[in-house]
Amino acid sequence: MLDRTDFESWQQLIRLYCLGKDNGENIMKSITEGPFQMGTFIQTPAEDAEETEGALQLGPERARVFTDLSAKEKERYKADIRATNILLQGIPKDIYTLINHYTDAKDIWDNVKMILEGSELTKDDRES
Repeated sequence: MLDRTDFESWQQLIRLYCLGKDNGENIMKSITEGPFQMGTFIQTPAEDAEETEGALQLGPERARVFTDLSAKEKERYKADIRATNILLQGIPKDIYTLINHYTDAKDIWDNVKMILEGSELTKDDRES
């Protein structure tokens, strides 16, 4: 659990914990780079169209869904969910209430860091 006075240690423990999990590299990517982007998919029309025989036909573009993903992409997508759960379970309720509207691990990570360390401006003020 996060101790408000020692964010650096908590940050290191979370990193080690994530890397020790199955798919740990992808979990850390979710935290540091943001969530996997599904993107879009271009459908190909049915192949029995006589008038377009031999020509490449592209259909409408649509948002991809989980079933469209490759096995590697599915692992990355699942890592996003796991990363969010790990972070939310490691913070106290008072901080959770401040960030509970964020759903991406990177947003949660960045905002917890901001709450506990402050922005670059507040860090400079403390140092001076």
